[in-house]
Amino acid sequence: MAAVARRVVFTGHGALTPVGLDIDTFFTALCQRKSGIGRFTYADTSALICQVGGELPDFKPNNFTSNKDHRKSLSKMMARTVQMGFVVSHLAFNDSGLKIGQLDPDRGGVEFGAGMVASELDDLGRASRVSMTGDQGPVSQGIWGEGGIKEIPPLWMLKYLPNMPSCHTSITLDLRGPSNTMTQSDAASLMALGEAYRILQRDVADVFVVGGTESKMNPLSMTRHNLFQSLSRRNDEPEKAHRPFDRDRDGSVLGEVAAAFILEDLEHAKRRGATIHAELASFACGFDRARDGVLMAKLMRTALQRAGAKADEVDHVNAQGLATVVADRWEAKAIHDVFGPKVPVWAMKGNIGTSGAAAGAIEVLGSVLALSRGQLPPTLNCDNIAPDCPIHVHTDGVRPVTKPYVVKLNFTDRGQVGVAVLKRWEG
Repeated sequence: MAAVARRVVFTGHGALTPVGLDIDTFFTALCQRKSGIGRFTYADTSALICQVGGELPDFKPNNFTSNKDHRKSLSKMMARTVQMGFVVSHLAFNDSGLKIGQLDPDRGGVEFGAGMVASELDDLGRASRVSMTGDQGPVSQGIWGEGGIKEIPPLWMLKYLPNMPSCHTSITLDLRGPSNTMTQSDAASLMALGEAYRILQRDVADVFVVGGTESKMNPLSMTRHNLFQSLSRRNDEPEKAHRPFDRDRDGSVLGEVAAAFILEDLEHAKRRGATIHAELASFACGFDRARDGVLMAKLMRTALQRAGAKADEVDHVNAQGLATVVADRWEAKAIHDVFGPKVPVWAMKGNIGTSGAAAGAIEVLGSVLALSRGQLPPTLNCDNIAPDCPIHVHTDGVRPVTKPYVVKLNFTDRGQVGVAVLKRWEG
């Protein structure tokens, strides 16, 4: 007889967002239609197409810890993206009631979604100047190899590797079990969630810290995304710039976000008397090569089947909502194929911007909070549903959560798709 798969639940969470640096402030802001999108202050963006986005309000990582060793590491060994991931991991761990030394460290793991972390300009500036062939350059590779590289800080690479959030978290929380980092762009942290879920089901671990972190508040990142991404040009109306599924959508806005949660085997959570916020009922992933929504719809049906859920038991679909013409059309077609035009669709990026690898984590967290608190916040800036997006976008204020399941969807522009089904915890 096949072993019964273990059930997996959410028992802690932490968040850093443009609308709040704690869970209650974040969720209240969503319910009150607050936007964290404004003109950039992190750098001079006057030459960029898109000059607005979502910055964390007054984020000082050392304010979140009194540990001297942690403070030293935060300031000397971590770029901003890594700092954010480190902080939310500890926020989630503390929120769950877990204690270092009170769980088997070999049964605790870490999974993070992260992406390419752009170097701070100061870390490369002196090396570049030393390597220039004249006052105006260009940089000489020969000079760089002989002298410029010596000006790079010794720990430079360790500050910027995308696996550093997982590394620092596993070391400081003494979690010695499976550890991994997913780098699939907008789908990264949902893929991290799926891998942790499957490892827990296989009884290889009891507890996981799962999260996502990405800051695009860096001149290199801003420039790269303005060159290669479809970004909004609504610089005069920052709060209205990101318009998911709207007729007048013209692209995303950049943001910075970190979110983490504790994913735990149900029986382990019960034994320690943990507060359970929701259940992760299933996960599915695949590659929608045609990018026409057909496979995306199939994956949603697969995830529902694995969860033992029907389409009419879904309270809402938590959509990616990139607010680009192509991506929203693709996503809306898939949602319509599975649910028709009636199931409410919620998209959060109008509040906080698009944060790439962190998007899935913060959006999952939003639906976990909606399920546990019984309230679904509205979608911002979808004032006129686009004719090519035949879905029911929820925009009409806070509505009660009335059904037990949520479908969460994330995907990349190349076609990688992840789907998670969450279930309201009913004890």
